[in-house]
Amino acid sequence: MKTISLLVLTAFLAVCPVFSQETLNINADFSQGEALFIQNKPREALPFLEKAFVANQEYLEGALYLAICYEQLEKYDEAITIYRKVLPSGGEKTALIACNLGNLYYKKGSNSFAEQYYTQAIRSDPAYSPAWLNRANVRVKTGSLRDAIPDYQHYLLLLPSSPKRPQIEKIISLIQEEFAAEEIRRLMAEETARAEAERRQRLIDEVSASLQAQADEAEGIAAGAEDLSGYNLEFELE
Repeated sequence: MKTISLLVLTAFLAVCPVFSQETLNINADFSQGEALFIQNKPREALPFLEKAFVANQEYLEGALYLAICYEQLEKYDEAITIYRKVLPSGGEKTALIACNLGNLYYKKGSNSFAEQYYTQAIRSDPAYSPAWLNRANVRVKTGSLRDAIPDYQHYLLLLPSSPKRPQIEKIISLIQEEFAAEEIRRLMAEETARAEAERRQRLIDEVSASLQAQADEAEGIAAGAEDLSGYNLEFELE
């Protein structure tokens, strides 16, 4: 029995991970930072999460906590640096990371980059609804209204019971109404331009016809003068 117990203990010890003091310190820093982060104390959590990230930049969860802390403290450039560093190895969180990058660039006013990262999030996970909604919003902001409509519609397709549905449907309706009004204005402008072109052409035709008539009359007078040139037009006085 003692031999069996010793073998079991040996096997158990063989599969147990061995943590170095450095690893324990990293875990302690992250745990402390995580606890403060959960308590909504980003400023206090930040130094612990920074230390943990510097020691192990491949720990994705720690990187995400750190980036969110930066964002909460409005250190947007620092948050962007962290997200971009971990994006290539984001795995199943790639859509989340890319969408967060889009949000940060949107806050900074870099709309083209925001749309780029929202699109990357959608490509990574087409079912990731926040990216569809946020890309629609940035397209409205930049005036790409026609492109915003299908994004809003896809978001509602993914989340049919979204509390934002009434507001989104109102936005879609307003955009479509604007398109309708724009189309009417375009058609009216085309009709006005066509009528003006016809009026000018009639005026040109009338002037041309008048000039031709004058030319014909002058030509007729000249021909009559030539016909009379053979007669003696001298008369005796009575």
